[in-house]
Amino acid sequence: MTAYDVDLFVIGAGSGGVRAGRIAASYGARVMVAEEYRVGGTCVIRGCVPKKLYVYAGRVADEIEDAAGFGWSIPEPRFDFAALKAAKDAEIARLEAAYRTNLGRSGAEIVASRAVVEGPNSVRLLADGRVVTARHILVATGARPYLPEATPGVGLAGTSNDIFEWERLPRSVLIVGGGYIAVEFACALARMGSEVTVVIRRDRVLRGFDDDLRAGLMDQMALAGIRVIASSDVVALDGRPGNISATLLDGGAVAAEQVIYATGRVPNTAGLGLEQAGVELDPFGAVKVDRFSQSSVPSIHAVGDVTNRLNLTPVAIREGHAFADTVFGGRPVEVDHALVPSAVFSTPEIGTVGLTEAQARALGGEVTIYKTSFRPMKATLSGSQERTLMKLVVDGTTERVLGVHILGEGAGEMIQCLGIAIRMGATKRDFDATMAVHPTAAEELVTMRTPWTPPAS
Repeated sequence: MTAYDVDLFVIGAGSGGVRAGRIAASYGARVMVAEEYRVGGTCVIRGCVPKKLYVYAGRVADEIEDAAGFGWSIPEPRFDFAALKAAKDAEIARLEAAYRTNLGRSGAEIVASRAVVEGPNSVRLLADGRVVTARHILVATGARPYLPEATPGVGLAGTSNDIFEWERLPRSVLIVGGGYIAVEFACALARMGSEVTVVIRRDRVLRGFDDDLRAGLMDQMALAGIRVIASSDVVALDGRPGNISATLLDGGAVAAEQVIYATGRVPNTAGLGLEQAGVELDPFGAVKVDRFSQSSVPSIHAVGDVTNRLNLTPVAIREGHAFADTVFGGRPVEVDHALVPSAVFSTPEIGTVGLTEAQARALGGEVTIYKTSFRPMKATLSGSQERTLMKLVVDGTTERVLGVHILGEGAGEMIQCLGIAIRMGATKRDFDATMAVHPTAAEELVTMRTPWTPPAS
């Protein structure tokens, strides 16, 4: 039997790689994890966690504005962006240390180096040139923000990664793109005090989400002072750092102190040696894997965003755990990528699980829609114009709830619990039979009784 240096070599210490390494080690595997940047990956270091801290910071502005309606007199507030960044940096450093400690305690060895695949069972560490042999290799390198290199002047722009390195809040920001990252930062930065413009190629933000949520969020973004230029694109950038002019498709221009591209992410497979090792990639550079995260080379697996299946942190964690269970625990586990709840931390935020109305109708058959839009109770005193939207997509024959879509405060928290009900096959009758919690916004989910019908044309 061939002797290997380790049983598992993990390339990338993000959420999926760390979970896989820890679980494999708990099964007695000898594990080595290589990370060229910081332990924790995109989510912990430059993604979900610091982003939500910035979202919280932006929402404080709304709380201050609402305070007068509840009898509070607050002196003129002052926002210190540098203080926010310092606090964020400290928290990220704490989290990274915790990730590193937990991985080390599991018995895995952490190596600070870029690693490239040399063959089906060997990896080279570029820091010292050492070649490590492994019975199994796991690629968990995630994805990086996309920049359109062919756009003239694109070197003047940054990505969401760069936002976390800003030492001061820019007076004006142009965000190119309309996905999760774009709308989350647009809402946060506008509330911190930046003048925000968003340019999107389509007519609405958040392609792939339910159309009612997309339209509702666009309305709320406008109320927050965010300018959205739809059905357009940036064709060139010129100027200098801090004073950038973006030329649009129609020849118009937008001036901004900072330009941020949030137009998608690219799997981190370039220069890893995967193709030379026989690993098949898709046209976007993602590792092609089967339902057990195995690549075209049996000894090489991949999890997380590098596979471009469903690019969410909890999914990467679940895939990493399932891989370790399957390969080292002797218990084949397949990850179900259907009915995954998700949240967009815009303001107001979005929570969604299951099929959109358009997806449900495309399947054929009868579809019944229940929806409501209202000012939340808090707004009756605060004077805020924020509205909450709730929508149920129901199979008209079986009454099974196919999708739930929420726009409003606490949507992310609500959808986590609703995800359980939808996965268990809850019907509209189950929702109707559930007692409401009053007074809450969430009670609307179990009190909608009348199907929605489109207005007569």
